[in-house]
Amino acid sequence: MTAIELARKIRNRERCVGYWVVLDAPIASERLARLGYDYVALDAQHGLIGHSGLLAGLMAVDAGGRSVGLVRVESGEAAVIGRALDFGAGGVIVPLVDTAEDAARAVSAARYPGRAGGRRSYGPMRSMLRIGPTPAEADESVLVLAMIETPEGLANIEAICATPGLDGVYVGPSDLCLAVGGRFPNDPEVADAFEAALVRVSRAAEEAGIAAGIHNPSGELAARRLAEGYTFATVASDLVHLEQAAAAHLKAAKGE
Repeated sequence: MTAIELARKIRNRERCVGYWVVLDAPIASERLARLGYDYVALDAQHGLIGHSGLLAGLMAVDAGGRSVGLVRVESGEAAVIGRALDFGAGGVIVPLVDTAEDAARAVSAARYPGRAGGRRSYGPMRSMLRIGPTPAEADESVLVLAMIETPEGLANIEAICATPGLDGVYVGPSDLCLAVGGRFPNDPEVADAFEAALVRVSRAAEEAGIAAGIHNPSGELAARRLAEGYTFATVASDLVHLEQAAAAHLKAAKGE
């Protein structure tokens, strides 16, 4: 799949499934990108990936040939977003978006001048090999997704979804659980409030005509969220699955 193909699917609210990577392990990322996920997202915020690792990871995803590399950037700063896109990301997932103004700044950082408010500086040292290279082509191919994970972001979800140029919103469930009063992620005491928040996000996105995505610990939960109205879902993550698989094999070997 190419970046423009993924962008069109996401913008058309077609169902997409992705995978989450936190390890600086390009060979593993390349293998994951061969499995058929629509995208593989590299986590530059909480993941263990530096600048060189991010570049190598995006190259590995492209080498896999079946997925598009996305990046969850460290922040909504223009330089951070621009670097990820210049490295060859097919889109950015921007954390801690609290307001429509935050979302508008992220969109502006990802679009070249010529579109309303575009502020991306032209220097696609690697991305021009696959995305663009003209600014108009790049703008059409690149996704901008705003994370909804704070009390402010949830309170302003309708205005955020109405931001011109924003392609979708993306729920960070651990932080959103804390945002609705949870003591820790998946706190059962706030389960009802958390589920209500998820419904509010997906409905706001649907009404605005943009995509609604969510992070999930398993494929089973991803399927449930897609059935509930989310249009794309990520399964997480390489580090967690590595530990789970190793633990299961250890248990089997010991006959436990």
